[in-house]
Amino acid sequence: MTETPDKPRILIVDDEEKVLSSLKRQLRNDFQVDTNTDPSDALEKFNKSTSYAVVLSDYKMPKINGVDFLIQVKQLAPDSTRMMLTGFADLENAMRAVNEGHVFRFMAKPCPPETLFANLMEGTRQYELVTSKRVLLEQTLKGSIELMSEITSLVNPEAAARTNRVKLIVRFLCQKMGIRDIWRYEMGTTLSQIGCVILPQQFMDKLVCKEGLDDEEKQMFEMHPFIGQNLISKLPRMSEIGQMVAYQLKGFDGSGPPRDRVSGEDIPLGGRILKIALDYDTERQRDPTPSKAFKALEDNCDQYDPQLLYFLEGMLGVEARYQMLELSLCELEPGMILHDDIVSEQGALLLPKSIELDKDKIDRLHLFADKIGLMQPFPVLKPG
Repeated sequence: MTETPDKPRILIVDDEEKVLSSLKRQLRNDFQVDTNTDPSDALEKFNKSTSYAVVLSDYKMPKINGVDFLIQVKQLAPDSTRMMLTGFADLENAMRAVNEGHVFRFMAKPCPPETLFANLMEGTRQYELVTSKRVLLEQTLKGSIELMSEITSLVNPEAAARTNRVKLIVRFLCQKMGIRDIWRYEMGTTLSQIGCVILPQQFMDKLVCKEGLDDEEKQMFEMHPFIGQNLISKLPRMSEIGQMVAYQLKGFDGSGPPRDRVSGEDIPLGGRILKIALDYDTERQRDPTPSKAFKALEDNCDQYDPQLLYFLEGMLGVEARYQMLELSLCELEPGMILHDDIVSEQGALLLPKSIELDKDKIDRLHLFADKIGLMQPFPVLKPG
């Protein structure tokens, strides 16, 4: 019978080929069944795009026992429901399977077909519950963040443009630091200027000026990270990102807000990265020459994490590889950076300068061009 994509996909691992063949015949009408006699080979399946609703493993296998196999499955595919099928009644191993491998069901051989089927169906429902809840949370969170970012763009466009410029620096520093979950730091960067909704538009212009802000304005400016953190705290599971935002003005030497005793590596890494990236961007707005902007930071090196300062210096050569071009709409490509705002023929702002283009944004521009017309060509920076 031909398998269809709407059937739940399951993986069964057992060192006995006859057992696997029997189970596959028994279950193939209701599940997409993958099998493997070697647990080490089975683990390789999780490095590919295939996802499993249920992973069912025998306990006694020659290379890796079922408990250790399912513990590794939990690390590689935490959403998959894990089950064990064994002919050995061992309470200690059963408890270890449940406690360490978070095994959903523990079944003894021989398992009646109706019992096995019922457990697999229950495992599938558990997988669907977990994944649908995660997707809903991710979509809600993504939508909330996009909304907050759009509000920043409307209320304080220059603060939003600053965010887009700084994202490239943050991404570079995260890569150099060997950070895996770069998306957290990019999200922190996206939300870092949300507190600037309290600031008048001219604040960003004055921040760039050599004269800077007076004492009252500085005090007002220093409030924006706390307001941003407070707004972010309304979103679920965002406390770590809120800490990044709260410490974006904190010097490595302990100076600056928040006025606490935290300094050095005790400052959240995200806060240290935002601090150096934002200050570098400010200096670049004062003088577009990368080396001069970096020299301004180097003259106040106590303010910055030495390792990040070292990595930032290495970025100067990367920036030099960007090429300034003026391109038509059909020539735009993902990865290019807008050098100027994109506006409609009626003068409405469609995309702010400094934003990095992706496929969705380019598709949106094509839609705008068809409906309302665009001012072309577009000045962009293209990576060399």
